[in-house]
Amino acid sequence: MAESFGTMLRSLRHAAGLTIEELSHASGVSVRAIGDMERGASRGPQRRTVAALAEALHLDEPRQAALSEAARAGRPRQEAPAPGACEPPRGVGDFTGRDRELGLLYDLATRTAEDTDAVVAAVSGTAGIGKTALAVRAAGHLAELFPDGRFYLDLRGMDPVPLDPGTALSRLLNALGVAERRIPADEDDRAGHYRALLRGRRCLVILDNAAHEAQVRPLLPAEGPAMTLVTSRRPLAGLEGVHQMPLAHLAAGESAALLRAIVGAERAEADPGGVARVADLCGNLPLALRIAGNRLQSRPGWTVGQLATRLGDEGRRVESLAAGDLSVAAAFALSYRQLSASARRSFRRLALAAAPDFGAPMTAVLAELGPDEAEDALEELVDLGLLQSPYPGRYRFHDLVRLFARARLSDEEPMTDQRQARRRMDDWLLEVATVAGRWFEPGFGAPPAGWSSLVELDNARQAQEWLQAEGTAWLAALRQAARVGEHARVVEVAESMHWFSDLWMHWGHWPEVFELSSAAAHAAGDRAQEAVHLNYLSWARTHCQGRYDEGERTALRALELARELGDVRQQGWALTYATWALWGHDDRRSLETGLDHARRAAECFRQAGDPEGYAQAMLSVGNGLRRLGRIEEAVQHGLDLLERLRDPAFGGTPVIVAHAVGAALDLLSDGYFALGRWQEAADHYREALVELRKRPINRATAQTLTSLGRALVELGRREEAREAFQEALELYEASADATRAARVTAELARLTPVTTPHTTA
Repeated sequence: MAESFGTMLRSLRHAAGLTIEELSHASGVSVRAIGDMERGASRGPQRRTVAALAEALHLDEPRQAALSEAARAGRPRQEAPAPGACEPPRGVGDFTGRDRELGLLYDLATRTAEDTDAVVAAVSGTAGIGKTALAVRAAGHLAELFPDGRFYLDLRGMDPVPLDPGTALSRLLNALGVAERRIPADEDDRAGHYRALLRGRRCLVILDNAAHEAQVRPLLPAEGPAMTLVTSRRPLAGLEGVHQMPLAHLAAGESAALLRAIVGAERAEADPGGVARVADLCGNLPLALRIAGNRLQSRPGWTVGQLATRLGDEGRRVESLAAGDLSVAAAFALSYRQLSASARRSFRRLALAAAPDFGAPMTAVLAELGPDEAEDALEELVDLGLLQSPYPGRYRFHDLVRLFARARLSDEEPMTDQRQARRRMDDWLLEVATVAGRWFEPGFGAPPAGWSSLVELDNARQAQEWLQAEGTAWLAALRQAARVGEHARVVEVAESMHWFSDLWMHWGHWPEVFELSSAAAHAAGDRAQEAVHLNYLSWARTHCQGRYDEGERTALRALELARELGDVRQQGWALTYATWALWGHDDRRSLETGLDHARRAAECFRQAGDPEGYAQAMLSVGNGLRRLGRIEEAVQHGLDLLERLRDPAFGGTPVIVAHAVGAALDLLSDGYFALGRWQEAADHYREALVELRKRPINRATAQTLTSLGRALVELGRREEAREAFQEALELYEASADATRAARVTAELARLTPVTTPHTTA
């Protein structure tokens, strides 16, 4: 009887005077694998493993041949696979993109070896994302790496009754050459037999369309050179030791390239803009792109632009993306049918959300669920690819999935239920927005005792985060309240945003907020509130949009209303807002008019007994003097104002007066800077920052830091200047103020010494 491979290997190792550990180190074959071979657990290792062992043992040709023959004899005889069984489906010749994923799969395939754990990769993603197409493409791409075969099995995970593991194992065993009569009846035995076969074969197995982990787990080999590629709409996060590959949508360029490949270069080049538009309307979803391309192929008289026009109708877009037995709606419907009742209701009603993303609280309100139930429903939707979760706690639709959800809502829920859900959402959004906004309004702050509405607003930071995260949503609710004539509510919400708007100046929607509120006050016949909100609107047009003429006209309208009402205080604010608008023109006539407005405003505030307004007006006076070049007057004015503000008898809300003190110090610093008194300027800028940071408004703080940096440059303290400019840059970038950020970047660049090449004569 011929000597077994294990016995021969042990003899050769002993003859070489090597331990198993030493042979492992010399050959690169693991200690465990060598031990399995010598014990007979692994009787027929792969050729490259035998070659590595022979080289490490320094075998001559006859002994190397004998060792190779013993390994060949120990390998199990492979029965011929059943013809056509589990044959991969036909790939598509115009497959486009996914280079990164194919590269990763190639890297994984080259790592497979019989003395390591078997490689398993799980490709997941929403319906139509191209999971199967990628798997089939990989089967062709990796063919040379798997000489023992490539096998494909559809697990029918979206069917009402998916393929059970026992049947799946039977089909795979048959494909591997095991006759029906030799396939074990017990599922565990089938799984064991399957793993044993794959332990010695270098093959690729594609398990497509998996339902869940329990279906897949018995089909995974434990060790050996085989590679298994699983696709599923679910992430299959419960599988151990699996390389997860979530698929994203194609990039815009890849989508256009796929369309060009389907319809032909000549037709695509005739209307490249139409190709880009169709790709965008398809949401860069491969299934939708293929359907769109197939429709164009089957209708040679259509132009790409005509298809884009048809797809532009949101109400019919999803239904239009159908060609033959391919349908985007049908693909989404398979996932929809898998959902629990609460997840389906959440999915439908989230189509009412105006914001691009949302969280569990809004879902709870719309679907009438508890917070935990809402989160469970959202995670279920993510698992089936019907929602994406870009970051923890936030969820969003793909554009086509949102349209599908909207269609399901229309078909499955009465209009009265839809209206009630929308009303609940809007009421909740506006209530929370008002409470959150009042965190920043003097006299309010924290929510009333006992207030609770699914979100935590325990501090100003949480309030700011909620207002910013849900900005699109509560603005849409405010628009709806204005449309239906809820004038008092519109004014209340906008009023609660007055102080917060300073902190989020770059949002871009404050002009609309205060347009809605001033119009609501007018419609309600509340002229006093109309004057107030026209002043807010003037601020937004001046500071948020840079529309100075409109800002001035709006403030003067508020001034006219305030005069008719005899409201001296509001006259002061209107004159102040008009002053700020005039500064935008920066010509002498506008500056002189602004200075006059500021002095009149100060008198109005003095008469009204409003110390906070008075401080703002007097700051405007000082700024007007400085802008007009009357620097000595501006400095003296700043010193006088600072003395008044620091007098305990001045009055006013402490945090607001502190901010005014910071602004006065900043004004005084600007004067010292203009006079070339650099050290006094720097000292006062630093003092101003202490006060300004008590109520941090990014743009104001950044402006003072920039000025401080310039003063430090004049003093030759370049490193300190760099630190001030860097902090200012970060604040401008956080405020999305690209113009001022660019100016500070230029200041930093001037601090960087220019090196010239050293030359020698």
